[in-house]
Amino acid sequence: MKINIYIIDKKSKDKLYAPLIEHYIKIAKPFAKVEVFEIYNKEINKAHEISTEASQKSYTLALEQQLKGAYNIALSPDGKELDSFKFSELFKDRGVVNFFIGGAYGLEERFLTQCNNSISLGKITMSHKLAKVVLLEQVFRGLTILNNHPYHK
Repeated sequence: MKINIYIIDKKSKDKLYAPLIEHYIKIAKPFAKVEVFEIYNKEINKAHEISTEASQKSYTLALEQQLKGAYNIALSPDGKELDSFKFSELFKDRGVVNFFIGGAYGLEERFLTQCNNSISLGKITMSHKLAKVVLLEQVFRGLTILNNHPYHK
């Protein structure tokens, strides 16, 4: 199984979150190959200066090429809230699972409808870097649930 996390965010090796991200990717290896892709380009940067709509459209253009050949899950405040057991079912019998985290202005409806599923990490607002860590922890937890590993207990 392969799990990809695509996030609209500038690449950075911050000292706080980077070790946690690397930790979850490493401990998930027995269950799945997990990769994180940070995407930020000139078009996104320009769109941020124009409007919310332009920003969301630039995110779609940057992310939609990754939709092929995978089970695609967008993170959205309006998505379904799942407990860890329901979250783990997202991986069941899947070859490749892609998660998408939009930029500061969220994902546009057009992109959300192209995804197989839309989930929410909760009603609270958190930074992209923290959302990435929370998602990675839940990915690892979900994988351990599916593999009857005691981590989730």
